[in-house]
Amino acid sequence: MLPATLTTSQFANYPSLARALASAHLVLLRQLPLAFLPSLLRELIEYDYKFPVERTRIDRELNYLESLSAVDLARCFAAFSQIKLSEDQTSFAWCERPLDFTELLSAYLWRTHQMSAFHDAAIAYGNRLQTAVVSPALPTSRLGIAVIGQGASPHQPDLFQNLRQHGTLFTNIDPSVGLSGLVAAVEARAQQHPVPYAHWYVDGGLPLEHSGAVTGVAYGKLADTRTLLFKYIQKQVNRPGMGPEELRDSLARLSPAALGLKDDSIVDRFQIKVLTEGSGTQIFSTTFAQWTAREVLRRAEPLTLLVRFAPRQRQRPMNELLAGDESTPQLDPEGSLIDGDMAAYYQWINQQRLPEADRSSFLVWFEGQRQALAVSPTLPKGKQSRTPLGVAALLSLVT
Repeated sequence: MLPATLTTSQFANYPSLARALASAHLVLLRQLPLAFLPSLLRELIEYDYKFPVERTRIDRELNYLESLSAVDLARCFAAFSQIKLSEDQTSFAWCERPLDFTELLSAYLWRTHQMSAFHDAAIAYGNRLQTAVVSPALPTSRLGIAVIGQGASPHQPDLFQNLRQHGTLFTNIDPSVGLSGLVAAVEARAQQHPVPYAHWYVDGGLPLEHSGAVTGVAYGKLADTRTLLFKYIQKQVNRPGMGPEELRDSLARLSPAALGLKDDSIVDRFQIKVLTEGSGTQIFSTTFAQWTAREVLRRAEPLTLLVRFAPRQRQRPMNELLAGDESTPQLDPEGSLIDGDMAAYYQWINQQRLPEADRSSFLVWFEGQRQALAVSPTLPKGKQSRTPLGVAALLSLVT
């Protein structure tokens, strides 16, 4: 089957919003080359479970492509049209199974030495789209916060080494009401700018109470879900012929209900993807917090993101970890501090990749201690301050 023969019936198994969107843009989809279209459908089929920013991105892409004349549309996809596909690709059910198709296509492109041409075509298309589709201005500057080192020894002179050249190190922070003050600040921003899924609190342990205006994800609240996931993985691994690729495909099809989550919400789908696609997110709380922060920034593009890193369990043999027995885990606060310090740096890097990064601010605080580092357009770089400050006062300097 080729794109030109697409009909609305082939979207019958898509979720409702995705089905309606595909049907509304059917004329456009019929004109796109097969080397490109399944990649677009791979995103579109998940439309119902995407964050508003992601949906808007897809809407703008489709609207932009529909605004092009037939000549300009053909020119836009000329490089993709030059990709030579086999009969296996054209006969595959790529509309119903776009994820499977794109994975098979990748292997085929490598095998036929066309990956470089495909990569160049994708880069050129992405650059064109980025230039043509301009994002609206943000209602406020972004704020990222990382809280690290829960339970670790206070004598840590070498923290924040990767970030020091980018911001100001504060060494006399009043730690009282520190964490609750940060959560309150996130809630205040959510009240001032009530944008859905724009304000997040991610916790590697059990979170502090927070309002519903803030989207919350916590490792500690997913204990039952992780146990069910471990059992599912063990069952699948023991099946004859089960290999890494087969296991990955099986995990990709899991629904929230299969892992004990009652609501098939966008956040539940997001949490399942974090646990099934991230390496180590099921086992180590620091890895879970880091990966969740990465995905929140990449997908939701939040205005506010607070990430708290809790102590992870110590390293154990893999068979014990996959057994899912967490009755008496041994914690490693010192190792978790190292994890959190590096993860905070990655969080800042990923935040800098988002629009209006020059306006954004970032704060990392050693929980319960007097050390913090802030990166902001209003603060000098590579400097140190011993000025006594509470968390609220520090945030006012940052934002």
